[in-house]
Amino acid sequence: MSEAILYEREGSIAVLKAQNPPVNALGVEVRKGLLAGIERAEQEGAKAVLIYGEGRTYFAGADIREFGKPPQEPSLPDLCNRIEASPLLVVSSMHGTALGGGLEVALSSHYRVAVPSAKMGLPEVNLGILPGAGGTQRLPRLAGTEAALEMITSGRHVSAAEALEKGIVDRVVDGDPREIGLSYARELLEKGAARRAVGEMPAPEAVDFDAAYAAVLKKGRGQLSPATAVRAVQAAAEAGSFEEGLKRERALFMELMDSDQRQGLIHAFFAERAVSKLPELEGVSPRDVASVGVIGGGTMGAGIATAVLLAGLPVVLIEMTEDAVAAARGRIEGNLRGALKRGKISEAQFSELTGAALTVSTDYTALAQVDLVVEAVFEDMDVKREVFGKLDSHCKPGAVLATNTSYLDVDEIAAATSRPQDVIGLHFFSPAHVMKLLEVVVAEKTAPEVLATGFALGKRLKKVAVRSGICDGFIGNRIMNAYRKAAEYVVLDGASPYQVDEVVRGFGFPMGPFEMGDLAGLDINWAARKRRAPTRDPRERVPRFYEMLCEGGDFGQKTGKGFYIYEAGQRGGVPNPEVAELIARDQAQQGVTPREFSDAEVLRRYMCAMVNEAAKVVGEGIARRPLDVDMVMLFGYGFPRFWGGPLKWADLQGLDGILADIRAYAAEDDFFWQPAPLLEQLVADGRRFDDLNKAD
Repeated sequence: MSEAILYEREGSIAVLKAQNPPVNALGVEVRKGLLAGIERAEQEGAKAVLIYGEGRTYFAGADIREFGKPPQEPSLPDLCNRIEASPLLVVSSMHGTALGGGLEVALSSHYRVAVPSAKMGLPEVNLGILPGAGGTQRLPRLAGTEAALEMITSGRHVSAAEALEKGIVDRVVDGDPREIGLSYARELLEKGAARRAVGEMPAPEAVDFDAAYAAVLKKGRGQLSPATAVRAVQAAAEAGSFEEGLKRERALFMELMDSDQRQGLIHAFFAERAVSKLPELEGVSPRDVASVGVIGGGTMGAGIATAVLLAGLPVVLIEMTEDAVAAARGRIEGNLRGALKRGKISEAQFSELTGAALTVSTDYTALAQVDLVVEAVFEDMDVKREVFGKLDSHCKPGAVLATNTSYLDVDEIAAATSRPQDVIGLHFFSPAHVMKLLEVVVAEKTAPEVLATGFALGKRLKKVAVRSGICDGFIGNRIMNAYRKAAEYVVLDGASPYQVDEVVRGFGFPMGPFEMGDLAGLDINWAARKRRAPTRDPRERVPRFYEMLCEGGDFGQKTGKGFYIYEAGQRGGVPNPEVAELIARDQAQQGVTPREFSDAEVLRRYMCAMVNEAAKVVGEGIARRPLDVDMVMLFGYGFPRFWGGPLKWADLQGLDGILADIRAYAAEDDFFWQPAPLLEQLVADGRRFDDLNKAD
């Protein structure tokens, strides 16, 4: 027997206890132990087998240490089929989580009992694959086709109560997993219950699988794994036998295993866990944060305050006037009411968070005891320096002073205080209580424990925190400016903004750059363009149609018109016909003869600009690793997760081809299309961006 599975006997019941902490992952030793335990129970004449997990969970899923390595016997599909084929009654008792392969083991058991707090699901689609050990064949037989399709294609976890309702578990009982499992197994034996194999149950009902496939593909914006899972469930309903369905499931599973999207999603999975692990923070303790101040109660400030309140920390928010105080409180209450409506908080919590936990004032002295303060005022250096001068005077020694600036120099802001070592950038993304990204911007004099505090706060707020150095726009906005320019250039040269948006959505982004500009407010980028104008290199091409829109007072959704026209009560917008006139005027003024662009060329230029600027960001040390860039773009800019991020996408496409295209584009604009030195070096060395992720 494997040490990962302890074999015991309780009368006529063989007990298989998983003891593979921390989550009883289904690694090879666990699989060997389960197989040996089943065989031993049969040889010794047991009448039933109980499978349960020691510690905090049943089997929480596959062992991630085996990802990407050659499979070892017994495989999980073979193990599940062997468990199901046993002539003994096999009972699984579940607590904690039964996810992925864990739920597949439970489904191959003949009976299932769970504690009320148990969660279960088949989240494989989030890794670019599908349940490959019979999950797509067994779950529909128990829960029905529609319920199985929803669970498998979404990857969501369900509660024990919902699992009982769907027929996935047979009963829900509070108590110790071992004891409730033994009690259930004894009861089944006493009443002479028959062995009940899910694979021997009738095939589930057929539905319109083609419609389901199309709907899932559209919802996933091109992600293949959920849609492919539909075809596996279809096999459960339409294959001639359970065995034929398993073969079809396995073939589809292997098809996904060989896909680029699976590589992208696996990269995203590991990168999300690695991004906040910084060598410079080893052994560094963060400062204690028991209360937080926020300066500014607009959309961003109110969102930050909401995120902090939801994390269980009291907030002191400062505004300039009593009217602004009332407006800020209203925004925060509106955000929290949304959380209440979604069931994230209770009525009692809502009352606490909008009452005792929230202080809104016009007086900076209210910040005297906060441990960390985040400034979220207008993006103007003079305004921010004035605020930090006040924070320097009113905040206690050791308080962390953070700026939420999107572009400005954090060193210059820190210089407005007598304690630059306490200053850091915490760049939230709007809406701050929803968006998961937090750029932690390190200034020249930021103390290590202040950096650690930024990451600790990010973790408490359930954000994906990414370290950034200082440059105009940090990691994300700097890269966004580059690919937005590429989009504007193809429009100036003959494409339409609507073609660009459609192509970018087709790639998997939720919105195109011109739609996004309308949503964020075109005036924000317009202000940044005006700020950069005095220092702009004369060689830079400057499309003017963007400015022309803003000069006419059209800032996007907030004014009802931008690149699109927005009607009250209508979701989304329709193309603004005036934009074509502005573009034509811009082309005439700049002497541009428009040409047609294929969708493929639009996308290639857009992506090459993104990759090239990202390579510069890494090469300059603004981002420490390529995976830092990938996480910023995934969690802050809607980059499709199934590609892993722009630099993982570049590795999958081939860096030599990307560099060749950039050099070709440079023939028409050698200022914008300057190849990143790091990209050139990687191609020369025959290496990839991912090699740099493994360098630490």
